Amino acid sequence: MFSKNIIFKNFLQKKNKKVKKKIENILKKELVVSHSLLKSFDKNYKYSFRKDTIGKFKKYDTINLVGMGGSILGTEAIYDFLKFKIKKKINFYNNLDSKINFKSKRNILNLIVSKSGNTLETVSNLNVILNSQKKNKNILITEKKSSFLTKLGNKLKADIIEHKNYIGGRYSVLSEVGMLPAELLGLNERKFKRLNYLIKNKYFLNQLVYNVNFIFNCISRGKKNSVILNYDERSNNLFKWYQQLTAESLGKDNKGIFPIISSMPKDNHSLLQLYLDGPKNNFFTFFGTLNDKTNKLSNKNLFDKFSILKNKNLSQIIKAQRHATQTVFKRKKIPFRSFEILSRNEETIGELFTFFVLETILLGRLMKVNPYDQPSVELIKTETSKLLV
Repeated sequence: MFSKNIIFKNFLQKKNKKVKKKIENILKKELVVSHSLLKSFDKNYKYSFRKDTIGKFKKYDTINLVGMGGSILGTEAIYDFLKFKIKKKINFYNNLDSKINFKSKRNILNLIVSKSGNTLETVSNLNVILNSQKKNKNILITEKKSSFLTKLGNKLKADIIEHKNYIGGRYSVLSEVGMLPAELLGLNERKFKRLNYLIKNKYFLNQLVYNVNFIFNCISRGKKNSVILNYDERSNNLFKWYQQLTAESLGKDNKGIFPIISSMPKDNHSLLQLYLDGPKNNFFTFFGTLNDKTNKLSNKNLFDKFSILKNKNLSQIIKAQRHATQTVFKRKKIPFRSFEILSRNEETIGELFTFFVLETILLGRLMKVNPYDQPSVELIKTETSKLLV
């Protein structure tokens, strides 16, 4: 257990003290080298917005959040994971879709996020939004430099919040990028910040190190597909965030991990046969919750072999399916780890963000790739610009 929020069961493996020491040394160095980036995971991080900015915009009950990739995925993960605590509505504009209806009779707050200030899709969506509105207010989160968005923001007399240039988009969830919208939604940004607590937790550090060691060994043996067996619908966007983090950070120099999100138990009826008896090039993550309240089945129409469902709720059935699948995986010696969520709150998702970020950085160092850049992504942006001239 990381904390009172999460039960974590690591991959089954023999413990190698030499490798453990090596990864621990990398982690110590990385906590220094990556100090600037990881500052946003610290409770004492200094935001580039003031609290009165939050107060000024809290009256808006609907927010248009416009961004791509790391500029928006973290907030989507937070919103879905903690939706039961949130009374406001966010419309997420994270792709180009001609069918999206931007018109609304309500006054809406537009929150636009782009680190570079020149993201083509973000600029395009914002243009359509502004063309369909008249009086809505705008907040821009972007780097403190001359860009299209800073120029447009000045023209619109928008509030411009600095996106720190040393924090890459996919690592920005606990910076202004994710915490400004979280505060606007009525969540407590300080509760997300779990780095200081976790790195003082010996159990957490041991589990992180052994976890990274096992995944690196999987990669070395050709097991390069990281399959998330997700039994919690409200965490789908958390794993879309994880997907970008892993793919963009490690996919370089003909190396990398292919992150795959599998919706369970639905995929029992489509992909499970492949997972069990197909190529052995995967390692798996089971993810589920323990105490979520769900609909209870009626005993009235349950009989014969389905009498076992009497007095059960959907959560109990999902849990049974998850544990049954783990039993079969053990029997077939298929490698997996598991996360079981005990409490759905800011601390829990903050711990998950921290775990996956540290895991990715350590894997990058072991694989000898730079976990912070994404050089080839720029090629598509350049070619697209040429075709639009």
